[in-house]
Amino acid sequence: MNLLVSMRYLVALDEHKHFARAAQACFVTQPALSNALRALEEEFGSPIVRRGRTFVGFTPEGERLLESARRMLREEQLLKQDLKSVGGRIQGRLGIGVVPSAEPVAARFAAMLQARHLGITPVVRSMSSQEIESGLEDLTLDMGLGFIERVRPGALQTLPQYVEHYFLVRRVDASVDVAASPEGLCFGPPMDWREAAALPLCLMSPEMYNRHILDGAFGQAGLRVRPVMETNSVLSLALAAVGGSVSSIMPGALVGAVRTYRELEARPLVGPVVRTPIGFMVQNPARNTQDRRSRPLEAALALAQDPEWLSHAAAHSGALQS
Repeated sequence: MNLLVSMRYLVALDEHKHFARAAQACFVTQPALSNALRALEEEFGSPIVRRGRTFVGFTPEGERLLESARRMLREEQLLKQDLKSVGGRIQGRLGIGVVPSAEPVAARFAAMLQARHLGITPVVRSMSSQEIESGLEDLTLDMGLGFIERVRPGALQTLPQYVEHYFLVRRVDASVDVAASPEGLCFGPPMDWREAAALPLCLMSPEMYNRHILDGAFGQAGLRVRPVMETNSVLSLALAAVGGSVSSIMPGALVGAVRTYRELEARPLVGPVVRTPIGFMVQNPARNTQDRRSRPLEAALALAQDPEWLSHAAAHSGALQS
């Protein structure tokens, strides 16, 4: 039995909660995966998986073994990175989970990190806040970028990156000559949330934390909004406004990504003024003294605190420059 391979199957089963999908993710047949897990049970002398007609879950012994499996695979990854990082060149993959509304900034960060360290392969994944926090906890992510106000004190180490502002984005009036704005999207005067609520809106779907923030802002204004369109995709959020039939409420990071659209207008939302801190999150070394950070993660944390990067992030998010 190859112990590391079997541990990888165990982690895949936890991720996919389905024998066939776990096997497919590991590029093996389902019988091969099942046989490897049974061999693990024989090796450790305990049942690991609760089986029914489908995957049911793990036994207490299985949960303990799963935690060890994650650490073993993590150590394997770190060892490979160390052995490959010869001559001072950092090598390895870096898993970054990012909330959809911060995707444009995460993409810029990953590109700058890769340009500085050619041996690092950033893997940027769009995820919900809960998925990011779970991924950091179970070691399937190296770092996350999202709403640090959600993080319980001491649960994770956070590195603030920028403060997000919010805009009502829509097509400009048909009577406006978009050719008069050759540099792209124009910024209009502030709009209050009550005025925005009267428009047909496209908002993020309810399971997204961004929607929680917007519903809170409308609530402070004494309103409850029913959008005409919902999405968990930032691309859909942006293109809905480009389509012209609805208006979208976007964070500055996303507005910055659509600034080339001359037919769009962005108006800062006020009354109330909403500001949301966005930052990177990593496991807190004070709570996980047995874990060491990978060299790609150390490089990413250094960049996240670099004044040049922070200035770049601020220029493409937040209040923007009108």
